[in-house]
Amino acid sequence: MLSEEFVRELHRRLFGEVWEWAGTFRLTEKNIGVDPIQVGVRLRALLDDARYWAEHGAYPPLEAAARFHHRLVQIHCFANGNGHHARIMADEYLRDHFGHPLIDWAAGNDLSMVTKDATPTSPRCADGHDHGPILKFVGTAGG
Repeated sequence: MLSEEFVRELHRRLFGEVWEWAGTFRLTEKNIGVDPIQVGVRLRALLDDARYWAEHGAYPPLEAAARFHHRLVQIHCFANGNGHHARIMADEYLRDHFGHPLIDWAAGNDLSMVTKDATPTSPRCADGHDHGPILKFVGTAGG
């Protein structure tokens, strides 16, 4: 699942009936995300890092998944649907590489009552390498 093909196919399966372009990397700037020309490069680096984390036990499973999620949202591969896509990718990463139970993304909270930028899974929370809020959200002791 740590391949560009899987990333694209999952997005296509999630949103193919909604958007004709589903599974296609964005080509325009957004108010979030890397320069569109960097999407493929940054994604490959993330997938390589995630593979290394799992193979070498660099982080406990939930922390690895939280870091994976953060960077995937930060890259912002697609024009829309990145948050939902990143949550499913993080869950698949946990399941496939760690045999770990999935993250309770609602965590008992009504996330609809919180602005997008204020949620613990917002890419801005871990920017600057402060992963505390998202680690706490996913239930790691380090959070």
